[in-house]
Amino acid sequence: MLRLIIAVGIFFLFCDAQDAFFDGRTTIELHHFLHESGPTFRGNISLSSDGHARISQEQLSEEDRLKLVDLARRDGFYRLRATVEGISGKPVELFTSTKACLLLKNFLLDNLWVSLDHLGSVIGIHQVVAGSQACAEGEQLTAEFAGEFTTGVFVKQSELAPIPDTASFIQKLEREREARERGEVKDNRGFFAKYWMYIVPVVILLLLSGATNPDAAAGGGGR
Repeated sequence: MLRLIIAVGIFFLFCDAQDAFFDGRTTIELHHFLHESGPTFRGNISLSSDGHARISQEQLSEEDRLKLVDLARRDGFYRLRATVEGISGKPVELFTSTKACLLLKNFLLDNLWVSLDHLGSVIGIHQVVAGSQACAEGEQLTAEFAGEFTTGVFVKQSELAPIPDTASFIQKLEREREARERGEVKDNRGFFAKYWMYIVPVVILLLLSGATNPDAAAGGGGR
């Protein structure tokens, strides 16, 4: 009985490990640049193998809010760095940016578009401010605009271009050639269409011979 319980436990552990391995979940770490001192952690995006995304974000500290307001007042850019593990196992860094005042005026409402290649690897990220409020010169911006990030994540999968079916086309040409050799295909073309490759060289030779012997042609006309 004890052996049976241990075997069942090992089986379920194996299944859980298989699910975790084949889930294909990708994690994207987000860091934003609010000051020259360097980036701070913003959150994570989790991508499942079926293209669904989920984001978890840290709450902004009071210091980060003041930094964001100062960046907006200086008409600076809010920069976002996304770090994801590449195919080779090394981390890949992707960047996107928008005007800090635009982000602040729209109360930190933004969308992140994540681009994937045909293999499902992350190849790009793009931040779009969700609102319609634009920056105004000389406008007073305060920390009241900087609440918490409300972010939507959208995944864009790259599509392969259609590939021409050259193999089928070559097979078709081979079948037509074999049918002509067996006489199964009748050639309904006209006489010139069939034998133009023989007629044209003869005509060219006649024209060239006439052009190289103008005296003979003139003498023959005099008689």
